Amino acid sequence: MKSHLTRSVFVTAMIGGLCLRAFALEEVKAPETVEALQKCITQIVSQPRYHAALWGVKIVSLDTKKTLFEHNAEKLFSPASNSKLYTMALALDRLGPDYRIQTSLYAQAKPNRWGTLKGDLMVFGRGDPTINLKLHGSNIYSALEPLVAVLTNAGVKRISGDLIGDESYFHGPPYGSGWDWDDFQYYYGAEISSLTINDNTLQMVVKPGERIGAPCRLSFVPATGYLTVSNRTQTAAKGVKRSISLYRPVAENVIYVTGQVAMDDAGSIEDVTMHNPAGLFVSFFKEALARRGITVAGRVRTVNWVDRQAQPLDLKQWTELGVMESLPMRDILREVQKPSQNLYTDLMLAHVGMQRQGNGPMGPDDTTEGAGVKALRAFLTEAGIPPGETMFNEGSGLSRNNLTTPNATVTLLQYMKQHKCSDIYINALPIAGVDGTLRKRMKGTVAAGNVRAKTGTLGWANSLSGYVTTAAGEHLVFSMMLNRFHNTETDRSKTADLDAIAVMLAGFKGRTGE
Repeated sequence: MKSHLTRSVFVTAMIGGLCLRAFALEEVKAPETVEALQKCITQIVSQPRYHAALWGVKIVSLDTKKTLFEHNAEKLFSPASNSKLYTMALALDRLGPDYRIQTSLYAQAKPNRWGTLKGDLMVFGRGDPTINLKLHGSNIYSALEPLVAVLTNAGVKRISGDLIGDESYFHGPPYGSGWDWDDFQYYYGAEISSLTINDNTLQMVVKPGERIGAPCRLSFVPATGYLTVSNRTQTAAKGVKRSISLYRPVAENVIYVTGQVAMDDAGSIEDVTMHNPAGLFVSFFKEALARRGITVAGRVRTVNWVDRQAQPLDLKQWTELGVMESLPMRDILREVQKPSQNLYTDLMLAHVGMQRQGNGPMGPDDTTEGAGVKALRAFLTEAGIPPGETMFNEGSGLSRNNLTTPNATVTLLQYMKQHKCSDIYINALPIAGVDGTLRKRMKGTVAAGNVRAKTGTLGWANSLSGYVTTAAGEHLVFSMMLNRFHNTETDRSKTADLDAIAVMLAGFKGRTGE
């Protein structure tokens, strides 16, 4: 059986030299020896287009423990979202695959016989990322139903005090350490809150107005009045190219929308973030209660960790009416790794940090993110990764300050292959040509349906690390990181050569033991 590369990979391979040029042609065998494989990969990473960039590669056989190839494997790179390999390994190891995160309802007293809950009702979050539209039939009120049911089952009809959203479980800023301020505008930079809802984002639907010159029609999904919109758009004549821009100042909930949409345009959907997502949570929760006939006499407000420094929370003075549980960790892992979800990852790091810290008081300078990073260091030591080979500020990889080596990444992947939860960990990774962030990559090649790997993308960083089975049936683990690469070829992806190497590994017919 012959192994072939697709046309897109052929273009990539052509630039790599004669070895790759021959390998790309149909009916020509893939490299059949480790030496030939090493030569081909060396030609890829040594191309003139990478003269100002930095490649790091490590490829090891899981079967024989032998190294097939390494290049700058000991150097520190920005891993981008390869950071998630580390954070989610930590969460899976420390919390377990069946662990569920609880969101609690607390009251100052149980409801009386007339159904009145005297005093305040507090929703206390611990970082559940799964209260959202996509997991609940596109209905945010279905996502909140377990919390509503706690009250309806108790016969509650009226809350005499305030409805409080308490996000004080996490200590620290709502952004990850090392994030850039301009990340905050986008879904991947949504604020971190222990009381998270709908990924702390909304979708803005933008459609043309009724006539040329009229403002465009703007609406939110899910519908809410929590954010204010300054509509500065115009409806343009038919055929005019759409141009819509959104701007939300940091720590504000006003969205300025500018641009134009043609009369015959079907419209667009834009993702928007917000400040203080705990406020959006309790806003939706109040509406969910109202739909079930439960009224709130007081205000809707939020409390964070800074507020609790001034007025500490003593849960002994509150009654827990009930809880809502997240999906199990095994499912959260999938929801993180397949689409490369930043918020969920940082929520898991903070949650592990809080579990490590315990429920005791934290100092004014302590953060749950910092505690999570300390827990990660301890875990990596257990995994056999030396100190200094992995230095993270936060969990998702959005920080440009996160650093690790291909050596460390391969060691982590080897460790997790032997872990009691290895199948869960590996099956959560994107599959080449099939799903997640790899669904459009390596399609139609021998790597499709074979390579399971985590992607990573930042402005000057691209990475791909994971597992592959060769054509000879040997199981390999690999880590590839490309930093500081400025791609000037508009018809080629920055990740083309990462994919070319992965395809080459899938088609490799040699064995390290021979």
